[in-house]
Amino acid sequence: MGRNSGFTFKQFHIDHDRCAMKVGTDGILLGAWAPIAAARRVLDIGSGSGLIALMLAQRSHADCHIDGVELDKDAVAQARANVAASPWPTRVGIIESAIQDYQAAPYDLIVSNPPYFVAGQSFSDPARALARHTGALGSRDLLAACARLLTADGRVALVLPTAMADEILCISADYDLYGVCYTAVITRAGKAANRVLLLLGRGLSRCERGEIVIHSTAGGYSDRYIQLTHPFYLKM
Repeated sequence: MGRNSGFTFKQFHIDHDRCAMKVGTDGILLGAWAPIAAARRVLDIGSGSGLIALMLAQRSHADCHIDGVELDKDAVAQARANVAASPWPTRVGIIESAIQDYQAAPYDLIVSNPPYFVAGQSFSDPARALARHTGALGSRDLLAACARLLTADGRVALVLPTAMADEILCISADYDLYGVCYTAVITRAGKAANRVLLLLGRGLSRCERGEIVIHSTAGGYSDRYIQLTHPFYLKM
């Protein structure tokens, strides 16, 4: 943790006290894993604090531009402040909008750590409820936005609970999006996966399957997790 109860990474700092969803492993995994090398235009749907957008800015070429679209006005203000204080203030833009209403030229890469708790689950914080209830952004809304805003050879990278990932794969063909890579995320060796890093693309193709284990049986971080995240964590 860093100043102001935020989170300090090697190259930037995230304040998140005004955001419903805080810096967490899901977002860090997606920001470290998403295939950014060939992208010149990137869209982060539900950008929150700007964490993933800034991770992708760190990993990408200097001519890559990242847009983050966020519905919550407090999160938008905080993400803009985080971007302004980062090394890449001209390369990341934060837009206040519902993704259903957002219009832009197509993107080479779309990323999202979307809402996934079902309606009816209770939260004491209304902003957190909005951020995590699928009523705010359902699977089909997400896929429709991706299909509309993705280039012909672009990719969509998502981090999802396993059940939602399987649901997305069942319906994504309706939007001409198909599984390219399905990486199960296992919190500790020997446990069942509870998250998936899912990569989608246009056109039917073979979906590669693999896994990432975060903690080894000895309790420390796995070699694979360290390899992914050491450019970001201060003490890794």
